[in-house]
Amino acid sequence: MRRFSNLGLGTLFAAGLGMVAAPAFAQSPDIHHDRRDIRHDRQDLHSDRQNIHNQRADLHSDYQTLRQNRTTLRNDVKNGASADQITADRQAVHNESKDIRSDQRSLFNDRRDAVRDDRDLRGDRRDLRQDLHH
Repeated sequence: MRRFSNLGLGTLFAAGLGMVAAPAFAQSPDIHHDRRDIRHDRQDLHSDRQNIHNQRADLHSDYQTLRQNRTTLRNDVKNGASADQITADRQAVHNESKDIRSDQRSLFNDRRDAVRDDRDLRGDRRDLRQDLHH
């Protein structure tokens, strides 16, 4: 009987300590979660920077194509090409201008995403440093 009462008192004592210590464990930093967030933010930032690089190259190529299309249009007008040919050249210039605007819009959005991902990365690093110091 005495063994059961000691066991009961020990259980109550352990439960009491657990209840007191539970808030301290609940507030402990989740370092693994922060590191995982940092890794994902770095991957997102790398992906955004790669997209920006690719879109800049596309934009450069589109500007060159636009110059060629304008030169072709000027030469066709100067050399007296048919109305259909001039219309086709103008349409090519219009389409390339439209493509450039689309690429510029995509580039703007990717730059904005990169800024947000960089901000998230800095915040996660700051949180991790604070968690390690506390």
